Amino acid sequence: MSELPNKARVVIIGGGVIGCSVAYHLTKLGWKDVVLLERKQLTSGTTWHAAGLIAQLRASKNMTRLAKYSQELYSKLEVETGVSTGIRETGSITVALTEERKEEIFRQASMARAFDVEIEEISTAEVKARYDYLNLDGIKGAVWLPRDGQADPGNIALAMAKGARQRDAQIFERVAVTDIRITGRRATGVDWQRENGEVGHIQADMVVNCAGMWGHQVGRLAGVNVPLHACEHFYIVTEIIKDLPQLPVLRVPDECAYYKEDAGKILLGAFEPVAKPWGMKGIPDNFEFDQLPEDFDHFEPILSDAVNRMPILAEAGIHTFFNGPESFTPDDAYHIGLAPELDNFWVAAGFNSIGIQSAGGAGMALAQWMEDGMKPFDLGDVDISRMQPFQGNRHYLFERSKETLGLLYADHFPFRQKETARGIRRSPFHHEMLARGAVMGEVAGWERPNWFANSGQDRRYRYSWKRQNWFENSAAEHNAIRTNVGMYDMSSFGKIRVEGPDAESFLNYVAGGDFSVPIGKIVYTQFLNKRGGIEADVTVTRLSDTAYLVVTPAATRLADQRWLQEHSGDFRVVVTDVTAGEGILAVMGPNSRKLLEMVSPNNFANDYNPFGTAQNIEIGMGLARAHRVTYVGELGWEIYVAADMAAHVFEALVEAGEELDLKLCGMHMMDSCRIEKAFRHFGHDITSQDHIIDAGLGFAVKSTKPEFIGRDAVLARKESGPHNRILQFLLTDPEPLLFHNEPIIRDGEIVGYLSSGSYGYTLGAAVGMGYVPCKGEKPAEILASDYEIEVAGRRIKAIVSLKPMYDPEAKRVKDM
Repeated sequence: MSELPNKARVVIIGGGVIGCSVAYHLTKLGWKDVVLLERKQLTSGTTWHAAGLIAQLRASKNMTRLAKYSQELYSKLEVETGVSTGIRETGSITVALTEERKEEIFRQASMARAFDVEIEEISTAEVKARYDYLNLDGIKGAVWLPRDGQADPGNIALAMAKGARQRDAQIFERVAVTDIRITGRRATGVDWQRENGEVGHIQADMVVNCAGMWGHQVGRLAGVNVPLHACEHFYIVTEIIKDLPQLPVLRVPDECAYYKEDAGKILLGAFEPVAKPWGMKGIPDNFEFDQLPEDFDHFEPILSDAVNRMPILAEAGIHTFFNGPESFTPDDAYHIGLAPELDNFWVAAGFNSIGIQSAGGAGMALAQWMEDGMKPFDLGDVDISRMQPFQGNRHYLFERSKETLGLLYADHFPFRQKETARGIRRSPFHHEMLARGAVMGEVAGWERPNWFANSGQDRRYRYSWKRQNWFENSAAEHNAIRTNVGMYDMSSFGKIRVEGPDAESFLNYVAGGDFSVPIGKIVYTQFLNKRGGIEADVTVTRLSDTAYLVVTPAATRLADQRWLQEHSGDFRVVVTDVTAGEGILAVMGPNSRKLLEMVSPNNFANDYNPFGTAQNIEIGMGLARAHRVTYVGELGWEIYVAADMAAHVFEALVEAGEELDLKLCGMHMMDSCRIEKAFRHFGHDITSQDHIIDAGLGFAVKSTKPEFIGRDAVLARKESGPHNRILQFLLTDPEPLLFHNEPIIRDGEIVGYLSSGSYGYTLGAAVGMGYVPCKGEKPAEILASDYEIEVAGRRIKAIVSLKPMYDPEAKRVKDM
């Protein structure tokens, strides 16, 4: 029995495919003193029973990048380690049984081309030629990915474990972590116990939680929130089918099913619409290579459809009915990254049944992040800091997990809202909005009006890839903002107070703007990384000599707060989340000043309250703070009011607004207005890998400051010129809709993809934004090209602009 070390550079908790991948990639970077602890045997939790499907295409460019890396790695591991990963490039077929699903998979095919993934739309005859066993009834369309395949999950993990050992990693089985010791904001080491009762402690510079479905409880040992929940996951394996050839992986998402050929048998797996959560009282300590009790009644509807779709299943006997647990997160995206609560505790867990195809890339990305102290590229989709503290609530996870498993194969309609575990975070205006027809969406747990239904209209989403049932409602809201006055709830936006004697110097270091400004000045700014990439897109308002308010998007509040705390160093500052303390009503449009003058005695004129300034005001019979800023491209104010007076201020504005025909508006309106004005959306148009100069936001950086994070990268890019430019695209056909990831075609060649898209009701067609490579090119050269946008395989001509197509001089924002 090997003796455990007393000290390590890093302790990795969990010996599934993810833990083995992190160990493999850290040692590949040259790390020594890497220790991996597995409570039972390697792969004994979830990895051993995974289906082993290897797919390249994911929902975003970087997630696809990680999946492609995984496939390439698994193909090379046998040469390096001598352990076969069983990888086979069988290809995969996805078929659609409805017109809406056909639109989805054809849009995915367009996206794949932008991401450099081989894909082809194929006919039903071509489907039959590749998969003769399939009943073609009802198939509307299909796509073929020739590079997809399947592999042996257990051997992939064991190969990476061996590769890590070959570079001196120490891997110990049957050693459970019983506690994680914490001092301040650092994990100092782990307590462990062998099955024979032997105990000990390893001092560690870093700890990584790769504990899979145990990840939630391991996180709690360190005071770290890792929201995930185990669910039962079912598949069957047939008896051997005579003369069964090697077949592509087949997905029939409209029947919740996938199929793969496995050693002369067919494996049928399911992602049923309503899942069965498991392990509510904790996972048994003795769980090892275990499976859960059969539930044929639960699986029977999937099997019934499958027998019709694949008639040979009726002739083949069932060799194995398998039910094994897998972990699922609240948004169906896995967790990797630095835990917000600690400075040296990392997470890679919650892989939502895509752990095998993701593990190689996820381990590589996390290892590089740990090595460099910064993300290697944008990982916002999976960065654990997107998870809100309340999402670790067990009851919440239990309810949400019933839905998230099934969403893997549900229609991925734009604007689709989660239906479970809702209503948890509500603004002070929530009930007032509901009473007036609000249809809520949810972001980071916040309930927010997305659109307002008319009297008698069904107050639910009717999803489609075409115009949804709220399209005209949002058009009316958009028009009110452009021509009159509208009001919407921004209370969910994060509010972070930075205060202390060094608040000014700290913000001047951590952000690109100049914060040596008068009290009441609002600064639009970004937090930059050392590469000049954008870590946050915020406004900062100076409240006093020693206090500022940082306002962030709702979904990134925790990440932005972590960034501030991480870089506070020796600065004498306190960083505090005050989001819930104030409600925000955005009053926007040409008549917004008129409305505020009806409810407040304060002066809102340009010479007293110019754009980019805030003032304390009386409003109704209460008090508030009015910030003259806008994200919709019109004259307007954001009204910050203490939660206790919020309802009163809302009533005062609504009552006065009747005279002006004030219209309540939702988040869909905000998105359509902002994209007409070419305002960037963080997480889509600007991310940690997008250089601020390329993003067209150099005006927000005061590079004459002596020192701030990213300064050298900003100066270098200003000197060289942009490598890419973000452009605004307006389709010449008013019918198609844009969302994001549609390919950008320049002079007949795909050169990029849309980072965001929406409908421009004022401009009269769909609008998109996206980056075009342009190193060494002048703006006139870029604009001289012919551009098209590909939507579901169809190329549509687009008008292109570097300046905002709506109010390019910002006269409506600043001069009205």
